[in-house]
Amino acid sequence: MRLILKLLINAAALWVAGEVISGIDLEGDFWTILLVALIFGLVNTFIKPVLRLLSFPVIIVTIGLFTLVINAAMLGLTAAISNALSIENFWSALLGAVVISIVSAVLSTLVPND
Repeated sequence: MRLILKLLINAAALWVAGEVISGIDLEGDFWTILLVALIFGLVNTFIKPVLRLLSFPVIIVTIGLFTLVINAAMLGLTAAISNALSIENFWSALLGAVVISIVSAVLSTLVPND
């Protein structure tokens, strides 16, 4: 059940980013957005930890700000895998990563930790 809630939270965060950021275009119906959220979750689960480990010294030097670049790269990789998500440039991906992080954090606080 928790996995389904995380998937729905990711889908909502991606949708909000697509609506707020002009350089991010998320097309499709509910099921398509859910599929993009699943791809985004898989990319974050399997590839993001490797990138964070490899870039650990840069993360330390930038006091954690480089994680925003990693989050933007994960969003860009999701767009490269998915046909429903398109991102114009790096700055759109960076702003989208910030929006997705904020929306996910807010929605995650509303879900009980059973």
